[in-house]
Amino acid sequence: MGDNASTDGSVEFIQTSYPNIRVIQNDANYGFTGGYNRVLARVEADYYILLNSDVEVHPCWIEPVITLMESDPLIAVAAPKIKSYNQKNSFEHAGAAGGFIDSFGYPFCRGRIVNETEQDNGQYEQSGEIFWASGASMFIKKKYWDEAEGFDEQFFAHMEEIDLCWRLKNSGYKVMYCAQSEIFHLGGGTLTAENPFKTYLNFRNNLLLIKRTCRFGKDLL
Repeated sequence: MGDNASTDGSVEFIQTSYPNIRVIQNDANYGFTGGYNRVLARVEADYYILLNSDVEVHPCWIEPVITLMESDPLIAVAAPKIKSYNQKNSFEHAGAAGGFIDSFGYPFCRGRIVNETEQDNGQYEQSGEIFWASGASMFIKKKYWDEAEGFDEQFFAHMEEIDLCWRLKNSGYKVMYCAQSEIFHLGGGTLTAENPFKTYLNFRNNLLLIKRTCRFGKDLL
């Protein structure tokens, strides 16, 4: 478990209640981007699984994603189906059934457009290539994380996963959606939708995303 210098007693709780879990602690809050970069620099594994603290998982959710990623050496990143913790049959805002981006640089997902989310009625049961995977639950091969040098810390939080996926796609790798795995995301556990800092990060980072990654618009879908 990675901790970004939290002060809510969560580290002490984990250490007391689950002593077999290794906790890697940062000395300061480096944001989503810097926090992961520093934690994963201390982890040796073939795959990294990035998972938010406000996510519920079930047994056997990992194996289908790894199996998919092992099927093609060009697959760098993959994500499960992301549904709502509070409404179990609905897709969740952060990722849903795989992320895409339109010709204006606006990110969207299958199962969610703007603030509207769909019910999961089996309409996205086919795994396949997507444009970006949500950082709420992202699988990435370590060698590609290292090649991309992780997250761009300019983003601090929000859209950093789109930037990472875009850079990897520009290098010829694939980002996939795995329909056979699902998780349940509460959302807003760190920054609520009403938080002005969240609004600032979303607008600023969308502009930064396009400036940093787009090759004269040719990469936009």
